[in-house]
Amino acid sequence: MNRFPVRKVAVLGAGVMGAQIAAHLVNHKIGVILFDLAAKEGPKTGIVGKAVENLKKLKPSPLGVAEDAVLIEQANYDEHLARLAECDLVIEAIAERMDWKLDLYKRIAPAVAPHAIVASNTSGLSITKLAAALPEEIKPRFCGIHFFNPPRYMQLVELIATPTTQPEVLDQLEAFVTSALGKGVVRAKDTPNFVANRVGIAGMMATMTEAAKFGLSYDVVDDLTGKKMGRASSGTFRTADVVGLDTMEHVVKTMQDNLGPGKTEDPFHALYATPPVLAALIEKGALGQKTGAGFYKKVGKDILRLDPAKADYVPAGGKAEPIVERMLKKPAAERLKLLRESTNPQAQFLWSILRDGFHYAAVHLESIADNARDVDLAMRWGFGTKQGPFELWQEAGWQQVAQWVKEDIDAGKALCNAPLPAWVFDGRTGVHTPEGSWSPSKKTSVPRSTLPVYQRQLFPETLLGAGGREPLKAGTELFKNEECRVWTLDGDVVIVSITAKLHLISPAVIEGLLKAVDIAEAGYQGLVIWSPDDVFSAGANLESLMPVFMKHGSKGIKPEVKKLQDALLRLRYAQVPVVAAMRGIALGGGNEIAIHCARRVAHMETYVGFVEVGVGLVPAGGGLAYVARRAAEMASAGNANADLLKFVTDGFTSAAMAKVGTSAIESRKLGYLLWSDIVVPHKDELLFVALAQAKAMAASGYRPPAKAMFPVAGRNAISTIKGQLANMRDGGFISAHDFHISTLIAEVVCGGDVDAGSLVTEEYLMAMERDRFCALLDHPKTQERIMGMLQTGKPVRN
Repeated sequence: MNRFPVRKVAVLGAGVMGAQIAAHLVNHKIGVILFDLAAKEGPKTGIVGKAVENLKKLKPSPLGVAEDAVLIEQANYDEHLARLAECDLVIEAIAERMDWKLDLYKRIAPAVAPHAIVASNTSGLSITKLAAALPEEIKPRFCGIHFFNPPRYMQLVELIATPTTQPEVLDQLEAFVTSALGKGVVRAKDTPNFVANRVGIAGMMATMTEAAKFGLSYDVVDDLTGKKMGRASSGTFRTADVVGLDTMEHVVKTMQDNLGPGKTEDPFHALYATPPVLAALIEKGALGQKTGAGFYKKVGKDILRLDPAKADYVPAGGKAEPIVERMLKKPAAERLKLLRESTNPQAQFLWSILRDGFHYAAVHLESIADNARDVDLAMRWGFGTKQGPFELWQEAGWQQVAQWVKEDIDAGKALCNAPLPAWVFDGRTGVHTPEGSWSPSKKTSVPRSTLPVYQRQLFPETLLGAGGREPLKAGTELFKNEECRVWTLDGDVVIVSITAKLHLISPAVIEGLLKAVDIAEAGYQGLVIWSPDDVFSAGANLESLMPVFMKHGSKGIKPEVKKLQDALLRLRYAQVPVVAAMRGIALGGGNEIAIHCARRVAHMETYVGFVEVGVGLVPAGGGLAYVARRAAEMASAGNANADLLKFVTDGFTSAAMAKVGTSAIESRKLGYLLWSDIVVPHKDELLFVALAQAKAMAASGYRPPAKAMFPVAGRNAISTIKGQLANMRDGGFISAHDFHISTLIAEVVCGGDVDAGSLVTEEYLMAMERDRFCALLDHPKTQERIMGMLQTGKPVRN
C-alpha cells in the first residue's frame, strides 16, 4: 500500500467538534483550513474566528499550547471554496442534520481535489444516504469518520464505509488517523450510532431504567458505575451532564427514528424511549454542565443532585454500601456470582446492568460490528471502560454467565425477551482467542488488522484471551531486580523498564539504570528507557527513604541523593545514545531521568514537570543544574552579551511554581523537551520510534557531550529574584515556606554567592542541590508536607 500523504486538511464546520478536530490536527503539525458560513456582520470569517478564539479558553484544552490556534487557517464557504483544492482530506463536521449535510456536499463537490478523501464526522447518520448526494467520482473516496468528544483526548475513531467506498481509501485513512493522529480505529457497519454509541448509549439507558426500578439516587448510581466498576469516574448521570443532555437526546433519537417496528428490527427498541426525567430537564433548558444544571447542579462549592420525587435539587454525596464495594473487589467470576445472588438492591442493580450489557452486545454484535474485538475496544476507547462487555463476560466464565443471562431472560427479568444467539452456546469459552475474535457474520475468528501501520505497534493494546505479547516477559532478559527489568527486543538496543509502582525511583531503580548503561556500552547500539503503561516515572520514592531518615536524619539521605545524581550523570555521558521513551507522567525525578538522556521521544499526552515544592523540597537529581546549564546554552546561542538572568528566570519559575507541561508541546515550551526531541502521536508507537532513534544516532557516530564548565547568573540575580519573591509573599500569593523554598531554588540555578558569569560545573550545582534538599528535610514545614502527601496523596500548603 502506498503512503497517503496528508499535507493539508479542510474541516467543514466550526462548531464544537469541527473546531476541536482542527485543533487536534494542528497539535500534530498538520495544516488545517477551518470553514464555516460567512458571517452576516463584521469579517466574513467571523464565525470561524470566534470558534478559534474559544479553543483557547476550553478546559481541558483541545490545543497542546494555546498559541498554536493561529495555525488554524480561517475560511468561509462564500469566498474560499476554491481552497478545497489544496486539501488531501476533507472532514465535514457540521450539525447532525441530514438535509444540511446533503446541501453542503452539493456545494463543495466541484471544488474538491480529484485525489482527496472526503469523510463525514457524524455520530450516527447513515453514511450510505449521505453518499447519495455526491457525484459519482467522489463516492469511491467518501466514508464516515466519527471522532469522539473531546477529539484530543478520546482515543476512538470509528470509520464507516459505504457500498461504493474503495477499500484502499479506508486503509489509507486508517493509517493516517492511527499514526499521525494517535487514534484507535474501529471499523463500524453503517447502522444507527455505529458501535460505541450504539452499545454505550444503550447501556446508559439501561442503567437509568434499572436505577429507577431499584429506587437508587443518581449520586449512588454514579458511585457504583464509575471507577468501582472499571468505568469512567463520572459514572452514568454525571457523564450525561458532561456530554450534554440535548446531545444525548439527539443520539437516542437516532435510535428511536431508525430502530423498531416498521424500521430496522431491534428487540430492545422499548429501551430507547426518552426517560420522562430527561425530557423534563431538556424542556427546562437544564442541559447539564454547559448550562449549570442537569442531573446535578453546583451551588457555590456544593454539589446538588436532582430528586425526581421532589422535582428539586438536594445535597449529593450518596455512596455505594460497603458490602457492595467489597463484592466489586473480588475476581470477576466471584464478583458476578455475589452480585447476582445478593438481596442488596445495589448489588441487584449492578448485576442487572451487567446482564443487560451482555445481552445487548451479544444480540447486536452481528449487525453492528465485524467482530467482538471491535465492540470491546470501542467501549474502552470511546467510553473509558477498563473492559468491554465481551472481555468481562469471558473473564467471569463464559458458559456460566451465559446460563445466568438465559435464566433471567426466561424469567422475564431482562429488558427484552430476545434469546441469546445460538453461537453463545456452541461450547465456546469466550470470543477472544490468540487466533482472533469471533465474527458471527463470518462464522469464524477474525485476526487483528495487518495494515503496515500496525507493524509500528510492537506491543499493541490487547484483550483478555487474545494472547497478546506481554512486554515485561518479551525479548531477551539481560538483568532483573525487584524494580527494574533490563532486556533487548532486537539484539541491537537495550531496553530498561522500571516496574516499581508509579515507577518511583529507589536504590533498586538506580541499580537497574546503571546496569543497563554498562550492558549497553559493552555491546549494543543504544539504550531506551521505556515502560508499557501510562507512567514514565512519578519521581523519587520518598517512602522508601523514611527508614534511613528516621535512623540517620538528613545526613543519611545525602549519600542516597548523591547516588541518584551520579547515576543520572552516567546516563548523560554514556558512550551510547540513551533515549527516554516518555508516556503519561514524568514528574520530579522522572523528569530528571529524561532530561539527562541524549534524546526524548514523548507521546503527545505526556505531562512533565518539577513538582518537588509540593512536598516542601527542591529538585535534587540534577534538575536545577540542568536549568542553569540550559540557560547558559540558550544565552550563548542567542548573543554573547545576552543577559543570563532572562534565560534563568523561565527555568526558575517553572521549578518554583511546580509548572507541569500538560502536553509534549507545552513541555517543549517549558524547556523539559527540546526541539530536537520527537513527539509521537500514538502511544503504542512510542517504543518503535525510540528504538529507531537510538539506532539512527548510533549509525550517525554518536558521541556524548563533552564535559564543560558554563556561566551562572550569580549573587545579583539571586537578589533580584528574592525581591520579586518577597513581593509575592507580602502580597499573600505565596507562604513564608514557599518563599524559603523558592529562595533556595534561586540560589542553585544562579550558582550561589559568586559573580555573574562565573564558570561552574554540573557537579558543583548538584552539591548545592544536595545541601538544600537535605536542609529542607529537617524543616518542620517540609515534614508536614511530606507526611500530608504520603497520607492523603494531596499537597499541603503551609
